Amino acid sequence: MPFFRHTFPFIALFLVTFSTLTLAETNNQAIEKTQLQCIIPTFTPMVINAPKVIDDSIFISSKYSSIEKDQVANFSGDVTLVDKNQTIKADQLTFDRLLMKFNAQGNIHYQNQSIDIHASDLNANKNDQESVMLNAAYQLYGNPGHGSAGELQISSSDGLSLLTSTFTTCAGDEPDWQIKASEIKISADGSVGEAYHAQIRLFDVPVLYLPYFTFPVSKQRKSGFLYPKIGSSTNSGLEIEAPFYWNIAPTMDATITPHYMSKRGTQLKTEFRYLSGLQNGSLDLEYLYKDNEIKSNHDARYLARFQHIGTFSDNFRAYIDYTTISDDNYLVDIGSTQYNSNDAYLYQIGELSYFGEQWQTTMKLQDFEVLGNHQASYKTLPHIEVSAQQPFNLLSSESLAGQLELYSELTSFQAETKQQVSANRYHVEAGLSFPVSAPAWFINSEFKLMHTFYQQDNIQIDDSLSKTVNRTLPKIRFHGGINFDRNMTLFGSSFTQTIEPQIQYLYIPEKDQTAIGLYDTTTLQDDFNGLFRDKSYSGLDRIAGANQYTWGVTSRILDQSNLEVFRLSLGRIQYLATNNTFDEIIDNTNNLNKNNQKSSVAANLFYRLNHQWQISSDIQYNTIESFTNKSQVALNYQIDKYNSIQLNHRYTRNVSDTSLEQVSMLANFAVNKDWAFVGRITQDLKDKRSLESYAGLQYESCCWAVRIAYHRHINSNLADDDFYNENRDEFNSGFELKFIIKGLNGKQGTIGTQEMFNSSIFGYKRPYYLQN
Repeated sequence: MPFFRHTFPFIALFLVTFSTLTLAETNNQAIEKTQLQCIIPTFTPMVINAPKVIDDSIFISSKYSSIEKDQVANFSGDVTLVDKNQTIKADQLTFDRLLMKFNAQGNIHYQNQSIDIHASDLNANKNDQESVMLNAAYQLYGNPGHGSAGELQISSSDGLSLLTSTFTTCAGDEPDWQIKASEIKISADGSVGEAYHAQIRLFDVPVLYLPYFTFPVSKQRKSGFLYPKIGSSTNSGLEIEAPFYWNIAPTMDATITPHYMSKRGTQLKTEFRYLSGLQNGSLDLEYLYKDNEIKSNHDARYLARFQHIGTFSDNFRAYIDYTTISDDNYLVDIGSTQYNSNDAYLYQIGELSYFGEQWQTTMKLQDFEVLGNHQASYKTLPHIEVSAQQPFNLLSSESLAGQLELYSELTSFQAETKQQVSANRYHVEAGLSFPVSAPAWFINSEFKLMHTFYQQDNIQIDDSLSKTVNRTLPKIRFHGGINFDRNMTLFGSSFTQTIEPQIQYLYIPEKDQTAIGLYDTTTLQDDFNGLFRDKSYSGLDRIAGANQYTWGVTSRILDQSNLEVFRLSLGRIQYLATNNTFDEIIDNTNNLNKNNQKSSVAANLFYRLNHQWQISSDIQYNTIESFTNKSQVALNYQIDKYNSIQLNHRYTRNVSDTSLEQVSMLANFAVNKDWAFVGRITQDLKDKRSLESYAGLQYESCCWAVRIAYHRHINSNLADDDFYNENRDEFNSGFELKFIIKGLNGKQGTIGTQEMFNSSIFGYKRPYYLQN
């Protein structure tokens, strides 16, 4: 995987960080890109019927010619000079065949494989492969870069030198921005530009002077400064970042960023990336020596993250994701590109896997750095799992094909505190499965035996846990379904409607498991897809008894291209015995009453009215006690490819013993072809307060873009220590601005409004089918 990063002139720019996939990003995106990209001029050959020169000879044609002393030739009247590297047209040309020098005057047009130039005078030396032109206007080949120069020098070894010159990637004679310098040099391979005593001019107004800087002209990576970033926030005050990119090697690079915060001090952020064969990874380090906002504590604040992924040989895979952080409120106070400010835990995982043809094994070391108040968690040092599958044919009949399945794991749970119980767990699960399917129906059968052994240590005197526990449980599962479809006509259009009922029976005998601690187990979601799982808990510390059947039905309407227009799914679990008990330590009675014989009804709905309107919804409703456990609704309206609105409503009956109800609206509008607006608001309906608000306005032309935005969102408080809560406001807010010069790297891709959506603390889900 190659790296892509380009450096740009050190311009005092402002940053906005807010983004999301815009609703208008559809198959018409190519049209939008065309509108927001400057057209790169192509060279029209100056001479159509000139002979092709492949050696060191020179072809010259003109209306008039004369020779002096058999050495100097004078040409005038529509003069054309062609050699293997260049073509020159002029009113007059003088050529010295002994010195291999020529001079041209009047309406000069020069062209080679990398540049097209118009000038008033030209002097060239063919032996030295050098040319000098006066009063020149130039256009780079395959690149939007163009400008003018009082003197232009071309050398095969030194490249292009422009004296008293300008450079821009904007089209037209009056560009929105340009670099005006005493000298601009472009390397011989066309990859790097250098500017001396340069002015950065916006609308012909100088805004910045730089004695020297470099910039990429092609797509090649180059060491140098990236766009500086300036912003402000309530948490950190004025913020300035000056990233420096270091192209260490073709497979290795780093970005070093001093980050000044007027309230907190100067932070150093470093990102190192590497690539070696099928291995790649990164090391990120953020370090603030002392936080000036915290007066009672002078400890450094930091975040470090190492990530690696790779395969070696044909069967092995390695994966590492390890993060450590100085304190729980670091992400809230300072922020990071590695995690969101409302993330509750950080990854600490190392994994090595082997994938064979019929068996797989994984060894994992895992921990989570949990932020804020939480129950003490466990490390798994190690967790080893092995799974194997062996197909077979029962009674030598291919119609009764089955599979022998084996799954086994060994886990050592290491306690975080001395008061916790630690444990070793060994689990093995073996059995037979018989999957049978046809185009219109399926039925899967499973017969398995599960055995788990626990060895638990550091048990407190008044604890009900046992030092050793053996648990053996059988599992029987039948899951089948059938698909019906019919053709139908609605509103004069042809559709296909399907009805897809399915049913599952699950039996696991009830067993008292209170002698086992809880190490990696919690309840699973009871949405429609979760109804047909064979377990109610993650992990293995609790295996819920079950004597139950689950029914569900889905109906879809498909258009003539088999695109889903409508989908409604409905289902629930019916308990056949009164002893379907669930662990009260994990489950709360709001979600399930163990005396009920039915689970909540789970349903989901999807309806795409047309390419503009779409609604999706999920709900879990308790019909016994008449309340909603969870629900969410999203309504999307895409007016056209530049204008859209999304409305969301979320409700959860119980989150940490309290209910949650939120509504949000997200909109983007094109003011005209250059200006766009993005707005978002999220409201807490239970506490009647705003959680997040955002308004951003962006101007984008084909060669530059500017974005200004205001963002306000609620601050989390994850640390109990008083000194980490000093000077903390309830909300963080600030204005931010970002300015981008496009095309200095030879590319003029559309900036779009994607960034303005994605930086929301709640994220954004793009509707899948919306097009225009």
